[in-house]
Amino acid sequence: MSDTNAPQESQDAQEETRSLYEIIGGESRLRELVDRFYDLMQLEPDFAGIHAMHPVPNDSSRDKLFMFLSGWMGGPNLFIERYGHPMLRARHLPFAIGTSERDQWLRCMAMALEDLGYDYDLRLALMQSFYQTADWMRNRAH
Repeated sequence: MSDTNAPQESQDAQEETRSLYEIIGGESRLRELVDRFYDLMQLEPDFAGIHAMHPVPNDSSRDKLFMFLSGWMGGPNLFIERYGHPMLRARHLPFAIGTSERDQWLRCMAMALEDLGYDYDLRLALMQSFYQTADWMRNRAH
């Protein structure tokens, strides 16, 4: 008697062993996501608050987010190798981050993920994780 679910179970097991970095498409797709995120931040008036917090040009910010997300998603730990422990909250303390800034960042990232055609379930999982981190970054009430 054969198990008709075996191929699906095998595929599910493979997905579980792959890193998020691999699932999203590796270095090139992550770079594309970060670039789309920052492009939207610059283009969309709704994101003016968080755009104003970034240097112009924002190349160093793009690179740092790319390096951080690479390690965060299970890929190469580029940020740690170059800058040490991320200490995200400490690094962001000089910036006034409230619910408005948190929500702008999240909307911008959600838009970037959607624009690049990421699968709905993957977008949902990423956004849940991003929310936890973004909410933890708040250092003012509003």
